[in-house]
Amino acid sequence: MNKTDTKKYKEKLITLRARLRGDVQQLTTKALSSANATGDGAPSHLADAGTDSWERDFSLQFAQNDQEVLKEIAEALERIEDGTFGLCQDCVEEGKARSKCGIAKTRLNAIPYARNCIECKRRREELL
Repeated sequence: MNKTDTKKYKEKLITLRARLRGDVQQLTTKALSSANATGDGAPSHLADAGTDSWERDFSLQFAQNDQEVLKEIAEALERIEDGTFGLCQDCVEEGKARSKCGIAKTRLNAIPYARNCIECKRRREELL
């Protein structure tokens, strides 16, 4: 991968990271503030309380998923710094003859923090 491509993906990752950090903060704040609501703002019916609880749990789960993506983004930025960005991690670890297997740019455009080529990703999903 050339320097221009690497710079483009780094900018894309940084932008995505900033957006997700805002989303996580907003979801967490909203979920936790609704959990702490008391008095007149509290639901008076058991079904309303259940709905509020479900929405809070859903928001927190969504925030947790975003946190996992933020971790993947941080690791992708580290791979950019160490020069391994765009290389399939599974192919490199397995020491395959094609140990310099690159992740397709179309895949990186869709998922800039991808760590595996599509073939290795499919194999991983089949094992699940």
